[in-house]
Amino acid sequence: MSTATHKDNHPQPNRHQLKFRWLSGAYAIVRLPSDVAIPDWAPKGDFISITRTSDELSIVCPAENLPANVHSPHHWICLKLEGPFPFSQTGVLLSFIEPLSNNSVSIFAISSYDADYVLVQEEFAGLALDALRTAGHELLS
Repeated sequence: MSTATHKDNHPQPNRHQLKFRWLSGAYAIVRLPSDVAIPDWAPKGDFISITRTSDELSIVCPAENLPANVHSPHHWICLKLEGPFPFSQTGVLLSFIEPLSNNSVSIFAISSYDADYVLVQEEFAGLALDALRTAGHELLS
């Protein structure tokens, strides 16, 4: 088994090397009050996420869905990790987001039953892709 040297010179097992896709279009992340109805504009698109908690209603959707009166401070790109991954397999998402964190790239992560999705602010897309490739992850076309 090959190993990588960690900062403290102790060998560390290799992380997962993952394949991922860049979903087309820009995405928005919006926070609404917890008690509002899901807006009509929210559930449209190939990738959306709507999460309600006692504190908020979070919506991730294509940026083009947002009406003029709804503001999202950033546009995001969406990267889909090619799964599915067995629930018993650990460290998958960590392997993907650690190189981003090490390069000061903030993320918004969403998991579904079959896949993990990582959103990155558009202005950091180039840095994020370089960091992921350097870590051994493969962008599929």
